[in-house]
Amino acid sequence: MIMNQTMNFPRASGILFASDLAARRFGIGDLGGEAFKFVDFLVEAEQTYWQILPLAPVGQGNSPYSAYSAFAGNTLLISPESLVTDGLVTAADIDNSPKFSAVKVDFREGRRMETNNPLKGV
Repeated sequence: MIMNQTMNFPRASGILFASDLAARRFGIGDLGGEAFKFVDFLVEAEQTYWQILPLAPVGQGNSPYSAYSAFAGNTLLISPESLVTDGLVTAADIDNSPKFSAVKVDFREGRRMETNNPLKGV
């Protein structure tokens, strides 16, 4: 026997967050201070759901869904400013970074900067 039942779901909203898709000083977005401010905004806006894209190193086509590893983290998401704050590098270490667009993400140059980074392994 099928009963006529009404299912009540409270109204809710959320957001899909792609942390690397925000143009930043170092070519792509990262999980530094700006990401924390964004999460604070989500709390203030009373967002119920927050989904984040995979945080693995992006693969072909810069897609987080074609990662080379399911277990590795994307090192491009490490915030250089947070490294300074944590005392792992100095502000002078990141001052000579290339200039990136404020409106366009540049995965290729971001990767090149990381690969040629003298701080690698710090």
